[in-house]
Amino acid sequence: MRPAASVSITIIGGGFAGTALALHLTRQPGPLPLEVALVEPRPAPGPGLAYSVPWPELLLNVRPRSLSVWADQPAHFAEWLARQPEAAGGLPEFAPRATYGRYLAQELATALAAPAANGVRLRHYATTAVAAPLLPDGRRSVQLADGRTLPSHATVLALGNFPPAPPTAPGTDQRYLLHPGYHADPWAPGTLARIGADEEVLLIGAGLTTVDMLLALRAQGHRAPVQVVARRGGWPTVHGPASLPAYPNFYPELAAETTVAGVLGHLRQHLVLAAAQGLDWRPVLDALRPDLGRIWAAWPLAEQRRFLRHLAGRWSRARHRMAPSAAALLAEMQASGQLRTQPGRVVEIEPAASGLRVGVAQPGQATKWLAAPHVVCCTGPLLDYSRLAVPLVQQLRASGCLTPDALRLGITTDASGALLGADGRPSAGGLFTLGASRRPAYFESTAVPELRQQAAALAVVLAQRYRRNF
Repeated sequence: MRPAASVSITIIGGGFAGTALALHLTRQPGPLPLEVALVEPRPAPGPGLAYSVPWPELLLNVRPRSLSVWADQPAHFAEWLARQPEAAGGLPEFAPRATYGRYLAQELATALAAPAANGVRLRHYATTAVAAPLLPDGRRSVQLADGRTLPSHATVLALGNFPPAPPTAPGTDQRYLLHPGYHADPWAPGTLARIGADEEVLLIGAGLTTVDMLLALRAQGHRAPVQVVARRGGWPTVHGPASLPAYPNFYPELAAETTVAGVLGHLRQHLVLAAAQGLDWRPVLDALRPDLGRIWAAWPLAEQRRFLRHLAGRWSRARHRMAPSAAALLAEMQASGQLRTQPGRVVEIEPAASGLRVGVAQPGQATKWLAAPHVVCCTGPLLDYSRLAVPLVQQLRASGCLTPDALRLGITTDASGALLGADGRPSAGGLFTLGASRRPAYFESTAVPELRQQAAALAVVLAQRYRRNF
């Protein structure tokens, strides 16, 4: 019997989203002799940038029972963790990021070691993809930085997050971008190694990345003062006890709402109702988590823009929470005077004899100048695909295959994650994406529960699309 011709799928990016997709492909009904290439420059794919940090003090911001890579086995990670040295004294409430990275690496290593029962074969390419032009036969030729090419029936962008944009506006003095004391990417290798224990640091932003930076600095013995500049000066909220009772889902009440005010009105009613019953506010927000994508999609563009302008920051602080141990560290550093927070917006950064001067503006006030040998930008990832100078993105954008969305949150796609061209139709050559790039469709598209569901759904789409080839 003549063997079935294989189909090649290339996943570009081996962080959580790309790893989850590759793994879910191995569990699709067979026979499915897919050749799946995972393009990821790190020697060991799986952890990606988020879970490769070396410090055990950096904890996950979600409890273990919500972090399985498998959409249909929600307790998988917690069960794995229970067998690890970290759980010798009991299952930790919040596991180290590095431990989760090890979990992902082990799951993927098993899948890479031999073909799956359904016939899917995974192979890791430890390099980057620089272009994916269309071939005459309808496939894409994924061109790798090491000179190899991968003809691909489907190409999936799982690019994750990109470093923050410069905090100052275009047209201002940009010399600081080349200054050794300015750190544009907090997670770039060697960033913290260049900061001495007795050198002052200024962190721009007060989100979870800033919290992680404070934990990492403390882990490496940093003793000097730290200044944090944030527009409103607020920190992420803290997780409540795991024993908090769940709040009933109330999405049906607001399913027909097409305005931010309408949805907010229902949410406020339930917050008042919960408080009257002595219930915590956190489960009220969490009750809507499965429906956040539908709520976002129901808003017209003007309402989505209104939410981003007025409420996105407050929502992020309430929705994306830090572990209690992280909150305790912040309180300790603030009480000792080591950590100071300056509300305002960074409008200028200038090289100075002692490092960098940072101009901070507040409405109705003169610019206040702060100084530090080191400035780390922790304002969150750059989401605007029209500004990304990544060769692969530039090539797909220039060829009309990749369209940034109107709000500059990511990539325009159809419901399955297929990239749409400027004409609103799926781009030729089987281009797909998942993860942070799908924020235009879901807004919430960064946490494990949402990403693993995207991976599971896209694995089904790809398997069904190419099963007819066999």
